[in-house]
Amino acid sequence: MKVIEHLSNARNPLISFEIIPPKRGGDISSILSLLDDLVKYHPPFIDITSHAAEVYYDETPQGIKKIIKRKRPGTLGICALIQNKYNIDAVPHVLTKGFTREETEDFLIELNYLGIQNVLAIRGDDSGYNKPIPQGRSANQYAVDLVKQIMDMNRGKYLEDSLLDAKATNFCVGVSGYPEKHFEAPNLKSDIKFMKEKIDAGAEYIVTQMFYDNKHYFNFVELAREMGVTAPIIPGLKILTSKVQLNTIPKNFYINIPEALSDEVLAAKPEHVIDIGVEWAAKQVEELLNKNVPAVHFYIMQNSKPIIKLMEKIKL
Repeated sequence: MKVIEHLSNARNPLISFEIIPPKRGGDISSILSLLDDLVKYHPPFIDITSHAAEVYYDETPQGIKKIIKRKRPGTLGICALIQNKYNIDAVPHVLTKGFTREETEDFLIELNYLGIQNVLAIRGDDSGYNKPIPQGRSANQYAVDLVKQIMDMNRGKYLEDSLLDAKATNFCVGVSGYPEKHFEAPNLKSDIKFMKEKIDAGAEYIVTQMFYDNKHYFNFVELAREMGVTAPIIPGLKILTSKVQLNTIPKNFYINIPEALSDEVLAAKPEHVIDIGVEWAAKQVEELLNKNVPAVHFYIMQNSKPIIKLMEKIKL
């Protein structure tokens, strides 16, 4: 079933999750264990991140060496696993960064063959690696361009004009939203304008970046509605579990940690931080559900312990 159908048919707010594939050469058993924990909560869909190649710098005896790291594999296989083993709809992320339009089309064709009908179309993070585009190929620059490519395939239009008998795909496309605005946007309203362009291009729902103060989400939704965005807007949450995340989360995701939360975490013993994070997330969820959000989306990564603690507390 499509995500938009899950949202339309739901009698109560839904709970969904987002996970990340194991590192190259990693063990699939860790993902199986994670999924076994998550399926107990009956999520109608689970997102699986995608990763392009990236560049990093290593200090060697010969000096600083630039190293290009190959992309993290596994998204396609885990999608198949989720749908065929667990009978849960998989939502793979499709990126513009690090992939040509031809590679994107191939990936979407593979997903279509597997019966996967949902994708989240995002630009992706800047990995520091500008992938060379081979002659005769092209790349999507922005997420809206990616949405348009997927919509073309839904109309049976592929990159090769000679494919006159190509079958139309049937993807439901989600896109991202930023309650505290995307870090490159000059202001929140202009950021919502860009988001609306993705909806106007054919995307059907929005999942937000994580936030720790619900007022950002409520303000974001209000402005989006004022600007003509009618698509469902799913709030995304991540449970804070360590003191170091007080620095890494704002640095990597360009969001603020409320003073009350950071003060409590800094004053606590390390082993108590996860309980503080769970309690904070529980209050967020309660307020969001009281405001009739369509779903709550949790950024899990590869650790199910925090969400198990949270679900025991909120009794969903």
